[in-house]
Amino acid sequence: MTESLNLRPIGVVHSPFKERVDAPRQPVLARGVQGTIELFSGRNLEQALEDIQGFNFIWVLFWFHLNTTWKPKVSPPRSGLRRGVFATRSPYRPNPIGMSVVELRKVEGLVLTVQNLDILDGSPVLDLKPYIAYTDSVPDASSGWLEAPSDPQPDYAVEFSPLATEQLAFLRAGFSLELAERFVTVLRLGPEPQAFRRIRKDGAGYVVAVKDWRARFVASERTITVLEFQSGHRPQVLATADDPALDAHRGFVTRFGRPAW
Repeated sequence: MTESLNLRPIGVVHSPFKERVDAPRQPVLARGVQGTIELFSGRNLEQALEDIQGFNFIWVLFWFHLNTTWKPKVSPPRSGLRRGVFATRSPYRPNPIGMSVVELRKVEGLVLTVQNLDILDGSPVLDLKPYIAYTDSVPDASSGWLEAPSDPQPDYAVEFSPLATEQLAFLRAGFSLELAERFVTVLRLGPEPQAFRRIRKDGAGYVVAVKDWRARFVASERTITVLEFQSGHRPQVLATADDPALDAHRGFVTRFGRPAW
């Protein structure tokens, strides 16, 4: 029995999703998202790509490069129960290999332009295979625990208070910063912390962190209400750091102050 295997990536993914919290949990949630797969030169991969343009969908096998550990049981999004990792698409696997179907738009040299991309930027690509509908699609396949009456649970509705709406409009108008969808993506899965979501209890509510922004929210029934936003940077950093990327945070704190939470 082989105890170890050596894998050599053939390329890398270039994607708008830079961090795990940004990436859709399934390709169906990445409709229209475009990116590229760049294969490495000097390996005769140009010939390996011949004839692939005849397929409009391809399988991408890649490495979950931001994962360093694995878990035998995980908490899938929207599930009320922990599940065996092999019964999920979780990245926390003994060998962190991912697979995704993307739409192939064009091939230019060693660069493949793809759509419906749900893979993180910088992910090493291990292999490409054509998606063949008559063999890869099994219409009567069962969906296991996903077909249970109470699991997966429905998404939460996410609403914004008047103050939160004003803050979002301020960032959009003054700094072309769109925060709403980032937080909706995280919060529609509910208020409970998970491996890919930074949520903590805060009195009668919660605080969630998405990149360098924070939001305080409350949950009732299946509805989450975002009460207000805040910068995730400390006052000393905003006062001394010479970084234009912090201008939105400085403007936000000047306009709305910094609450105690």
